[in-house]
Amino acid sequence: MPSSVNNNAVDLFIVGGGPAGLALAIAARLRGMCVVVADGATPPIDKACGEGLMPDGLAALGELRVDVPVGAGRPFRGIRFVGEGRSAEALFTSGPALGIRRTALHQVLVDQAAASGVSMLWQTRVAGLHADGVRLAGGLVPARWIVGADGSNSRVRAWAGLDRHEKTAMRFGFRRHYRVAAWTDFMELHWGNDCQIYVTPVGCDEVCLALVSSSPHLRLDAALEQFPELVARLAHAKIASTERGAVTVSRRLPRVYRGNTALVGDASGGVDAITGEGLCLAFRQASLLADCLAADNLARYQAEHRRLLRRPAMMARLMLLMGRRARLRRRAMQVFQSRPQSFSAMLSMHVGDASARDYLTNGISLGWQLLTA
Repeated sequence: MPSSVNNNAVDLFIVGGGPAGLALAIAARLRGMCVVVADGATPPIDKACGEGLMPDGLAALGELRVDVPVGAGRPFRGIRFVGEGRSAEALFTSGPALGIRRTALHQVLVDQAAASGVSMLWQTRVAGLHADGVRLAGGLVPARWIVGADGSNSRVRAWAGLDRHEKTAMRFGFRRHYRVAAWTDFMELHWGNDCQIYVTPVGCDEVCLALVSSSPHLRLDAALEQFPELVARLAHAKIASTERGAVTVSRRLPRVYRGNTALVGDASGGVDAITGEGLCLAFRQASLLADCLAADNLARYQAEHRRLLRRPAMMARLMLLMGRRARLRRRAMQVFQSRPQSFSAMLSMHVGDASARDYLTNGISLGWQLLTA
């Protein structure tokens, strides 16, 4: 038995120390639970992503009482779409977003979890589940609740018999950083043929480029040939990190808990990275799950987990459709450029700043404009 865990059962054992697992750990400690987190890696843990925290993601962090230190990233004011010879942009209505290196964000969460009293077992491999808790190489850790926060290839999901998927789709992402002064205070989404490149300012002199496509073989250098404007911007920039890859999975599970075991974050399903909402979704799920564990009501978690997925899943379908169909993309860019209020309405829906009525009104209006463009 690891020396940092005593012989008494812990309230919550979390398998996976990424952002989702740490957010849940922090949320559970706010509710007075005794929490252990185990992960085979050593912090800070990196992952290829667009490195943008949308305003709703920052709000979700605030609800967890997690403060990102000033200077840890770079704020940006909105989103800009670039493609088909056009560009369109809109401001966030609820305040700025934040570009931040994934390692910097992870370290913030690690520090907050440690300060809140979470026991963290790094470089610790979980061997399996047991009726009374979790099996580690050093023995059994008794636990009342067990949560898999171990990513899209979750072993906990398989161990718990939750690995049946209602729907699964996969794309591939690659990320690299460049030393160059940010040329905008927007996150830019550049649309290419069956691929997209995000540009996120993450520091005063650093930007993150993240490519997402349906091809596991397409890398940034080859993809950039489709984007001469970006090539020109980066002509004299120094590469600040190695190219790093990841898989983005759209997955819906019929169940996200069984018995005393639940799933959170990518382990529980997710939406394509094109939305930029993965972290916000994980933080919202973490707060919800902590409430449900404290109330001994995982049936509520099941119901509301599905509800949390609806908006980002809807936006992912729309944006992926734009990515696949050049004609629709041309029409959309024409509408967004000529009628900026349409793009603002879409962005408000995207980050959850619109009411249910606004969703319906804006959706009908945008659909009509696309038909008549």
